[in-house]
Order: sequence, then structure tokens, then C-alpha cells
Amino acid sequence: MIEGRAMGAMAANCYLYACMETKKAVVIDPGADGKRIYRWILEKGLKVDYILLTHGHVDHIGAVDELRGLIENVTVGIHAGDAGMLTDGKKNLSSYFGPGLALEKADFLLQDGQELTVGKEVMKVISTPGHSPGGVCFLSSEGLFSGDTLFAGSIGRTDFPGGSMEQLLEGVKKKLLILPEDTRVFPGHGEETSIGEEKRDNPFLV
Repeated sequence: MIEGRAMGAMAANCYLYACMETKKAVVIDPGADGKRIYRWILEKGLKVDYILLTHGHVDHIGAVDELRGLIENVTVGIHAGDAGMLTDGKKNLSSYFGPGLALEKADFLLQDGQELTVGKEVMKVISTPGHSPGGVCFLSSEGLFSGDTLFAGSIGRTDFPGGSMEQLLEGVKKKLLILPEDTRVFPGHGEETSIGEEKRDNPFLV
């Protein structure tokens, strides 16, 4: 099961991914509205083991600590390249909008190629820096969670600190576009797309 909902003022997509046989699940990028996300989890009857972060910008991490306080025994994972963003409002960009958001450290660091078990399902970590130094995507049997790396008809911006257009394009072309064309893509903002659609129509990639 995959469900996504846009959260917060910047409408970042938060996703629930679950193995419906075991009801084990992960939350991907809880950017805001922690109590709303928690009610969503309860409505689905899921047991969330992980909060996984595609990167460390505020619109994707804002509800992490709130959910930590609501979900028993949950652990938080982020790539080492973005780990410092959790605890530093300047690095996660929240200081530009207000007093700044400083969260607790991650419980574990994600690595390229790492596989995480979700009930009887497996999620693979794909490192795709460029939008941020530690940006990652998550590949499941149901599709790719692409964070702010790849969107429908676009790619992530690279003008934030630590961004690199060269890195971003290299990661997308060498690690994502090699996936089967019917692979569904669930981006950090906007609508679902597919690898085939982006190979054919994305102006940044053709």
C-alpha cells in the first residue's frame, strides 16, 4: 500500500508505505501536521517501524519529532550528508522563515544500496545528491519515492547550500532512468509520474 498526502504550507508529499499482510509500515518525509499523520496511521491500522527522510529540508522533516513522541519504538533514518540538517535551523532552511527548527539527531544513517525490511517488503536506498548533499530515493516493489530529486516534468532545484546540478543530473540519469519504464514515481511535491514519462517528456532529461 502506498498513500500520499501533501502536508504544510509548502505542500510536501508525505507517504505511508505498508506491507498489508503484516501491517508494518514506514512514514516517508513527514514535513508538517504530525497529529494528522498519526491519525492517518491509526485509520489504516498500521505499525510504523521507520520514519525515512529523502533529505533534510524543513518542509520534509518538520513533523519528525512530533511523530517520534506519538509512535512507539519508531526510528528515524537520514543520509549522513544531510544528518546535520535535523539539528540546525540554518542548514534545514527553517531559520529563513522564523525562529528555526532544531530536531533530535537521527537514530541511524542511510547508505547507498542499503535495504530496509518493511514486513515482507524491502525498500532500497538510492543515493542521489544534488538537491542536497545527502538526498536519497527509496525504491520499493510498488515504485520509487523520489523526494526532491525527480518530479513530474522537472527536477529538484540546486541553488540551496550544498546543491549541485551536475550531481543531480548524474544521479537521475545513471541511477533512476535505468529503472523499468513502468516504474511509478512518487515525488516530494506534485503528482505521481513514471520513469518512462520522464525519460520521454522531462525537459531537463531529454
